[in-house]
Amino acid sequence: MIELDYLHDNSVALITLRRPPANAFTPEGLLQLQGTVQALNADERVRALVITGDGPKFFSAGADLNTFADGNREVAREAAARFGAAFEALQEARPVVIAAINGFAMGGGLECALSCDIRIAEQHAKLAVPETAVGLLCAGCGTQTLPWLVGEGWAKRMILTGERVDAQTALRIGLVEEVVESGAARDAAIAMAQRVTTLSPQGVTFSKQLIHQARNGVPRGAALAVERERFVDLFNHPNQREGVNAFLEKRAPRWHTAHDAETVQ
Repeated sequence: MIELDYLHDNSVALITLRRPPANAFTPEGLLQLQGTVQALNADERVRALVITGDGPKFFSAGADLNTFADGNREVAREAAARFGAAFEALQEARPVVIAAINGFAMGGGLECALSCDIRIAEQHAKLAVPETAVGLLCAGCGTQTLPWLVGEGWAKRMILTGERVDAQTALRIGLVEEVVESGAARDAAIAMAQRVTTLSPQGVTFSKQLIHQARNGVPRGAALAVERERFVDLFNHPNQREGVNAFLEKRAPRWHTAHDAETVQ
Protein backbone atom coordinates (compact mmCIF):
# COMPACT_ATOMS: atom_id res chain seq x y z
CA MET A 1 0.00 0.00 0.00
CA ILE A 2 2.84 2.42 0.83
CA GLU A 3 5.19 3.31 -2.02
CA LEU A 4 8.31 5.25 -1.00
CA ASP A 5 10.47 7.32 -3.33
CA TYR A 6 13.37 9.67 -2.68
CA LEU A 7 13.84 12.96 -4.51
CA HIS A 8 16.46 15.71 -4.67
CA ASP A 9 19.51 13.82 -3.42
CA ASN A 10 17.38 11.95 -0.88
CA SER A 11 16.48 15.16 0.96
CA VAL A 12 12.76 14.78 0.11
CA ALA A 13 10.81 11.55 0.59
CA LEU A 14 7.56 10.88 -1.26
CA ILE A 15 4.99 8.44 0.10
CA THR A 16 2.19 7.44 -2.27
CA LEU A 17 -0.88 5.73 -0.81
CA ARG A 18 -1.67 3.12 -3.43
CA ARG A 19 -4.52 0.69 -2.83
CA PRO A 20 -7.17 0.77 -5.57
CA PRO A 21 -9.85 1.82 -5.88
CA ALA A 22 -9.87 4.34 -2.99
CA ASN A 23 -6.48 3.99 -1.25
CA ALA A 24 -8.22 2.74 1.91
CA PHE A 25 -6.16 1.86 4.98
CA THR A 26 -5.82 -1.64 6.40
CA PRO A 27 -4.14 -2.51 9.72
CA GLU A 28 -1.19 -3.87 7.74
CA GLY A 29 -0.93 -0.69 5.69
CA LEU A 30 -1.00 1.45 8.82
CA LEU A 31 1.79 -0.61 10.33
CA GLN A 32 3.78 -0.14 7.14
CA LEU A 33 3.18 3.64 7.29
CA GLN A 34 4.34 3.79 10.90
CA GLY A 35 7.48 1.81 10.12
CA THR A 36 8.24 3.97 7.10
CA VAL A 37 7.98 7.17 9.15
CA GLN A 38 10.25 5.72 11.82
CA ALA A 39 12.84 4.78 9.18
CA LEU A 40 12.72 8.28 7.70
CA ASN A 41 13.18 9.79 11.17
CA ALA A 42 16.47 7.92 11.44
CA ASP A 43 17.75 9.13 8.06
CA GLU A 44 18.96 12.68 8.60
CA ARG A 45 19.37 13.20 4.87
CA VAL A 46 15.56 13.37 4.65
CA ARG A 47 14.45 16.89 5.48
CA ALA A 48 10.84 16.79 4.25
CA LEU A 49 8.19 14.19 3.49
CA VAL A 50 5.32 14.50 1.01
CA ILE A 51 2.29 12.20 1.26
CA THR A 52 -0.21 11.87 -1.56
CA GLY A 53 -2.70 9.39 -2.97
CA ASP A 54 -2.51 7.40 -6.16
CA GLY A 55 -4.80 8.47 -8.99
CA PRO A 56 -6.90 11.57 -9.64
CA LYS A 57 -9.86 10.85 -7.37
CA PHE A 58 -8.77 9.71 -3.90
CA PHE A 59 -6.16 10.83 -1.43
CA SER A 60 -7.60 8.14 0.84
CA ALA A 61 -11.11 7.01 1.67
CA GLY A 62 -10.00 6.03 5.19
CA ALA A 63 -10.52 2.63 6.76
CA ASP A 64 -11.47 -0.41 4.73
CA LEU A 65 -14.92 -1.03 6.22
CA ASN A 66 -14.71 -4.73 5.41
CA THR A 67 -12.42 -4.89 8.44
CA PHE A 68 -15.35 -4.10 10.75
CA ALA A 69 -18.19 -5.91 9.05
CA ASP A 70 -18.46 -8.75 11.58
CA GLY A 71 -18.44 -6.50 14.65
CA ASN A 72 -15.36 -8.12 16.23
CA ARG A 73 -14.19 -6.02 19.20
CA GLU A 74 -10.64 -7.33 19.16
CA VAL A 75 -10.28 -6.49 15.49
CA ALA A 76 -11.60 -3.03 16.28
CA ARG A 77 -9.15 -2.64 19.16
CA GLU A 78 -6.21 -3.56 16.93
CA ALA A 79 -7.36 -1.24 14.13
CA ALA A 80 -7.81 1.70 16.52
CA ALA A 81 -4.34 1.10 17.95
CA ARG A 82 -2.83 0.96 14.47
CA PHE A 83 -4.56 4.16 13.35
CA GLY A 84 -3.46 5.97 16.49
CA ALA A 85 0.13 4.75 16.37
CA ALA A 86 0.60 5.50 12.66
CA PHE A 87 -0.85 8.99 12.77
CA GLU A 88 0.85 9.92 16.04
CA ALA A 89 4.14 8.86 14.44
CA LEU A 90 3.29 11.09 11.50
CA GLN A 91 2.47 14.05 13.74
CA GLU A 92 5.74 13.74 15.64
CA ALA A 93 7.94 12.95 12.63
CA ARG A 94 11.28 14.75 12.51
CA PRO A 95 10.97 15.82 8.84
CA VAL A 96 8.44 18.45 7.80
CA VAL A 97 5.42 16.50 6.51
CA ILE A 98 3.26 17.92 3.70
CA ALA A 99 0.01 16.36 2.52
CA ALA A 100 -0.77 16.68 -1.19
CA ILE A 101 -4.53 16.06 -1.13
CA ASN A 102 -5.31 14.97 -4.67
CA GLY A 103 -8.99 14.13 -4.19
CA PHE A 104 -11.35 12.74 -1.58
CA ALA A 105 -9.85 12.67 1.94
CA MET A 106 -12.47 10.87 4.00
CA GLY A 107 -12.41 9.56 7.57
CA GLY A 108 -9.01 8.08 8.26
CA GLY A 109 -7.81 9.62 5.02
CA LEU A 110 -8.51 13.09 6.37
CA GLU A 111 -7.01 12.10 9.73
CA CYS A 112 -3.83 11.17 7.85
CA ALA A 113 -3.76 14.63 6.27
CA LEU A 114 -4.53 16.23 9.66
CA SER A 115 -1.43 14.51 11.04
CA CYS A 116 0.78 16.31 8.53
CA ASP A 117 2.35 19.71 9.21
CA ILE A 118 0.95 21.40 6.10
CA ARG A 119 -1.87 20.50 3.71
CA ILE A 120 -2.20 21.41 0.02
CA ALA A 121 -5.51 20.46 -1.62
CA GLU A 122 -6.53 20.29 -5.24
CA GLN A 123 -9.56 22.37 -6.16
CA HIS A 124 -11.82 19.35 -6.64
CA ALA A 125 -10.95 17.75 -3.28
CA LYS A 126 -13.64 16.91 -0.73
CA LEU A 127 -12.82 16.48 2.94
CA ALA A 128 -14.94 14.83 5.63
CA VAL A 129 -14.98 12.64 8.72
CA PRO A 130 -18.15 10.59 8.10
CA GLU A 131 -17.46 7.79 10.60
CA THR A 132 -20.64 8.36 12.61
CA ALA A 133 -22.69 7.73 9.46
CA VAL A 134 -21.51 4.10 9.50
CA GLY A 135 -21.67 3.53 13.26
CA LEU A 136 -18.04 4.42 14.01
CA LEU A 137 -16.03 7.41 15.19
CA CYS A 138 -12.59 8.91 14.52
CA ALA A 139 -9.83 6.71 15.95
CA GLY A 140 -6.79 8.31 14.27
CA CYS A 141 -6.47 11.43 16.44
CA GLY A 142 -9.22 13.25 14.51
CA THR A 143 -11.35 14.33 17.48
CA GLN A 144 -8.28 16.01 18.98
CA THR A 145 -6.45 17.36 15.94
CA LEU A 146 -9.38 18.74 13.94
CA PRO A 147 -10.57 21.19 16.66
CA TRP A 148 -6.96 22.39 17.07
CA LEU A 149 -6.87 23.36 13.40
CA VAL A 150 -10.36 24.66 12.66
CA GLY A 151 -11.88 25.41 16.07
CA GLU A 152 -14.54 23.55 18.01
CA GLY A 153 -17.48 24.80 15.96
CA TRP A 154 -16.29 23.58 12.58
CA ALA A 155 -14.94 20.38 14.10
CA LYS A 156 -18.40 19.67 15.49
CA ARG A 157 -20.05 20.49 12.16
CA MET A 158 -17.83 17.99 10.40
CA ILE A 159 -17.78 15.24 13.06
CA LEU A 160 -21.25 15.52 14.60
CA THR A 161 -23.26 16.34 11.46
CA GLY A 162 -21.17 14.59 8.81
CA GLU A 163 -20.69 17.79 6.80
CA ARG A 164 -18.34 17.55 3.84
CA VAL A 165 -16.27 20.59 2.94
CA ASP A 166 -14.86 21.50 -0.44
CA ALA A 167 -11.34 22.77 -0.98
CA GLN A 168 -12.21 26.47 -0.83
CA THR A 169 -14.15 26.03 2.42
CA ALA A 170 -11.25 24.01 3.82
CA LEU A 171 -8.91 26.88 2.95
CA ARG A 172 -11.23 29.45 4.55
CA ILE A 173 -11.53 27.59 7.86
CA GLY A 174 -7.84 26.70 8.11
CA LEU A 175 -8.17 23.00 7.33
CA VAL A 176 -5.73 23.35 4.43
CA GLU A 177 -3.08 25.97 3.77
CA GLU A 178 -3.26 26.14 -0.02
CA VAL A 179 -5.57 25.18 -2.89
CA VAL A 180 -4.14 24.39 -6.32
CA GLU A 181 -5.50 23.23 -9.66
CA SER A 182 -6.49 19.62 -10.14
CA GLY A 183 -3.41 17.49 -10.69
CA ALA A 184 -1.03 20.06 -9.19
CA ALA A 185 -0.90 19.16 -5.48
CA ARG A 186 1.99 16.70 -5.73
CA ASP A 187 4.28 19.13 -7.54
CA ALA A 188 3.28 22.02 -5.26
CA ALA A 189 4.04 19.93 -2.19
CA ILE A 190 7.40 18.81 -3.58
CA ALA A 191 8.31 22.43 -4.35
CA MET A 192 7.42 23.38 -0.77
CA ALA A 193 9.46 20.45 0.51
CA GLN A 194 12.44 21.70 -1.49
CA ARG A 195 12.17 25.05 0.29
CA VAL A 196 12.46 23.21 3.60
CA THR A 197 15.80 21.77 2.48
CA THR A 198 17.24 25.28 2.07
CA LEU A 199 16.78 25.99 5.79
CA SER A 200 18.80 25.08 8.86
CA PRO A 201 18.14 21.42 9.78
CA GLN A 202 18.45 22.13 13.50
CA GLY A 203 16.43 25.34 13.29
CA VAL A 204 13.54 23.60 11.53
CA THR A 205 13.55 20.59 13.86
CA PHE A 206 13.65 22.70 17.02
CA SER A 207 10.97 25.06 15.67
CA LYS A 208 8.59 22.21 14.86
CA GLN A 209 9.02 20.80 18.37
CA LEU A 210 8.38 24.23 19.88
CA ILE A 211 5.22 24.80 17.86
CA HIS A 212 3.90 21.42 19.04
CA GLN A 213 4.34 22.49 22.66
CA ALA A 214 1.30 24.73 22.27
CA ARG A 215 -0.75 21.85 20.88
CA ASN A 216 0.34 19.60 23.74
CA GLY A 217 -0.74 22.04 26.41
CA VAL A 218 2.68 23.09 27.71
CA PRO A 219 2.17 26.26 29.82
CA ARG A 220 3.23 29.42 27.99
CA GLY A 221 5.93 30.37 30.48
CA ALA A 222 7.54 26.95 30.33
CA ALA A 223 7.32 26.86 26.53
CA LEU A 224 8.98 30.27 26.22
CA ALA A 225 11.79 29.12 28.49
CA VAL A 226 12.38 26.11 26.23
CA GLU A 227 12.27 28.38 23.17
CA ARG A 228 15.14 30.47 24.56
CA GLU A 229 17.13 27.35 25.46
CA ARG A 230 16.73 25.92 21.97
CA PHE A 231 17.95 29.21 20.50
CA VAL A 232 21.13 28.87 22.53
CA ASP A 233 21.42 25.17 21.69
CA LEU A 234 21.78 26.09 18.00
CA PHE A 235 25.19 27.56 18.87
CA ASN A 236 26.46 24.04 19.66
CA HIS A 237 26.36 23.21 15.94
CA PRO A 238 28.40 24.65 13.04
CA ASN A 239 25.20 25.27 11.06
CA GLN A 240 24.53 28.34 13.19
CA ARG A 241 27.78 29.98 12.07
CA GLU A 242 27.32 28.72 8.53
CA GLY A 243 23.84 30.24 8.27
CA VAL A 244 24.82 33.66 9.61
CA ASN A 245 28.03 33.88 7.60
CA ALA A 246 26.33 32.73 4.41
CA PHE A 247 23.83 35.56 4.77
CA LEU A 248 26.59 38.12 5.44
CA GLU A 249 28.59 36.81 2.49
CA LYS A 250 25.51 36.82 0.23
CA ARG A 251 25.73 33.14 -0.68
CA ALA A 252 23.60 30.03 -0.18
CA PRO A 253 24.37 28.19 3.08
CA ARG A 254 25.96 24.75 2.98
CA TRP A 255 24.15 22.88 5.74
CA HIS A 256 25.74 19.94 7.55
CA THR A 257 23.99 16.86 8.94
CA ALA A 258 25.14 13.96 11.07
CA HIS A 259 25.18 11.93 7.85
CA ASP A 260 27.76 14.34 6.40
CA ALA A 261 30.04 13.75 9.37
CA GLU A 262 29.69 9.97 9.01
CA THR A 263 30.54 10.24 5.30
CA VAL A 264 33.70 12.21 6.04
CA GLN A 265 34.80 9.64 8.61
